[in-house]
Amino acid sequence: MTEIKKKILIVEDHPIFRWGLSELINQEPDMVVCGDATDVSGAWKAIERLEPDLIIADITLENSDGIDLAKAVNRRSKTIPVLILSMHDQFLYAERALHAGARGYIMKQEAMESVVTAIRQVLAGKIYLNEKVKDQILFNLADRPAGGGRSSMDRLTDRELEVFRMIGKGFSTREIASKLHLSIKTIGTYRERIKEKFSLKHANELVRHAVHWEKTGEIPNGTPLP
Repeated sequence: MTEIKKKILIVEDHPIFRWGLSELINQEPDMVVCGDATDVSGAWKAIERLEPDLIIADITLENSDGIDLAKAVNRRSKTIPVLILSMHDQFLYAERALHAGARGYIMKQEAMESVVTAIRQVLAGKIYLNEKVKDQILFNLADRPAGGGRSSMDRLTDRELEVFRMIGKGFSTREIASKLHLSIKTIGTYRERIKEKFSLKHANELVRHAVHWEKTGEIPNGTPLP
């Protein structure tokens, strides 16, 4: 009797990476890539049409992000697990992905080596994190004050974090508004909230902090960048 292969949907907007991931997964005897999409809208159409057993989603997508997709999938169908891919190894993203309902988090740098292991673990009902990210999350939980105090980054909402990340990548307010399908005024409000949470006074300080974080994964603790 032929074994029924597990169907994997890839939601990724980089065609070369998507192709490589598909080739790797399709080599496995018990799983197959049933389809792909580049954004959340396309992902939902594919989910309804293909009924995948697991979704692999990049955290950064065209006009959307994988965390939003994980939240939506978790609300609509808790039976389809989501595995998040990211260029970032910051535990902050991994924590947010898990809170959004994702069942695993894997960095793109290790995806070609570990994605099959991650898929099998998630399909078995477990959560996949590599040891580095797992240790970072556990350390953060142990180091967090008993009163619930949080760092400035922790206090950012998911949307504020997305705007902050895009500022760090050099996008203007108008470009961010266009990509996120929001008004320029709304993005301006997000920028002001982020500045307030970082105790920053000027827009150029916000840009410097965002660029520094995008490059290093670190935010100076209350110290203005030169």
